[in-house]
Amino acid sequence: MNYKVDFAPVIAGFPDLLWGCAGTLGLALAGMLLATIIGVIGVVLRDSHIAPVRWVVMAFVEVIRNTPFLVQIYFIFFALPIAGVKLDPTPTAIIALGVNGGAYAIEIIRGGVQAINKGQIEAGLALGLNKLQVFRLIVIKPALRAIFPSLVSQFILLTLTTSIASAISAYELTSVAQRIESDSFKSFEVYGAVTLLYLAISTLMLTGFGAMAKRVFSYPVK
Repeated sequence: MNYKVDFAPVIAGFPDLLWGCAGTLGLALAGMLLATIIGVIGVVLRDSHIAPVRWVVMAFVEVIRNTPFLVQIYFIFFALPIAGVKLDPTPTAIIALGVNGGAYAIEIIRGGVQAINKGQIEAGLALGLNKLQVFRLIVIKPALRAIFPSLVSQFILLTLTTSIASAISAYELTSVAQRIESDSFKSFEVYGAVTLLYLAISTLMLTGFGAMAKRVFSYPVK
């Protein structure tokens, strides 16, 4: 084997890789926001008194959690245009990430809400608080405290999942790395550097979420 290690293409393409990191973070943050919105709405509908609504949410969670993310993003990007819904790669990636993350967020958030002592809720209602006040003053902070580590893990996993968006040419770190590798044929060097960049992104996010948890909940996320 006469392979010669050469990091020159990585060094030359490093600014592009950094822009790819920005693209990855942009997709991840937008996906997280959409996933959180879907999660909260899904929890409310999941506990609805209307049975068909509950069934739809349960079916959504099962379908998304038991199918590959690659198939989901392909469905949105390639299959929906047949129904007249055509999206560019970046919006497609954000929607796919949000839908995928939202299915998991529903179960995580629902678990946190169910962990709240029902006696506390009943006491709040007995004191004259309405349901919205009970949720805002009694339920939300303890529930978030309980589920925050799980949500952080899910969000970091969602960030790493953005790499699959390269399959539809969405602009993010892996798609930039593929272009550099195809031009230089330096797979070891390019993907070695990309591995370290993903590790840096995950560490940065974990540090940020840890600081948030320490400030809001008085404990670090590990």
